[in-house]
Amino acid sequence: MKKSLLSVFITAALLVGAPLAARAQAAPPAAAPHSQGTASKLVLDNSTRVLTTLEQRRAEFRGDRNALTRFIEGEFDRVFDRVYAARLVLGIHGRGASEADVKLFSDALADNLMSRYGASLLDFNARLRVRIKSETPLPANRGVRVSTELLRDGGEPIPVDYLMRNVGGEWKIFDVMVEGISYVQTFKSQFDGELRRKSIAQVAAELRSGQVKADAGN
Repeated sequence: MKKSLLSVFITAALLVGAPLAARAQAAPPAAAPHSQGTASKLVLDNSTRVLTTLEQRRAEFRGDRNALTRFIEGEFDRVFDRVYAARLVLGIHGRGASEADVKLFSDALADNLMSRYGASLLDFNARLRVRIKSETPLPANRGVRVSTELLRDGGEPIPVDYLMRNVGGEWKIFDVMVEGISYVQTFKSQFDGELRRKSIAQVAAELRSGQVKADAGN
């Protein structure tokens, strides 16, 4: 895995931005990247907004990391279904776990990632653009997969897939796949050993203290 992949995960999740009103019915089987109300339109419209904001406030964010943190946390909380994603990361270790413990782990993982990789957003090329490739339904009516590419000046496109589900009329991300590597599966593999030996609350506490770091390797 490339060293910068976790920062790409975070960037990709942020790019979707604040959720818009979405249709409650499932997405159509055929790819419909520009249809009104689809998850892919949300990705396209709001990625443009977030990239514009990052560029306009780049100097401010470089001088005020607290402002950057507030921006990141606000966008991340709006778009990412953190608790559902955390349940997927926990896998068998989350069976029967309380909502409180799952949220504890979810928040600790997100905060650990943001504190270590959030500032890397400022290093991304201002001319980064998003191209929608397709939108297809996931099996068992679990949501949709929005396939995109991050386009960079002077670099190869980065394939990014968003796995999204409709929650209360809004599309939320529950997994991001960068170059075929899944956010959920990456951390599910990393924390499996820890969770076999310790409780969810213990692992969350160690993430908070920095004893354990969310790191997918290089």
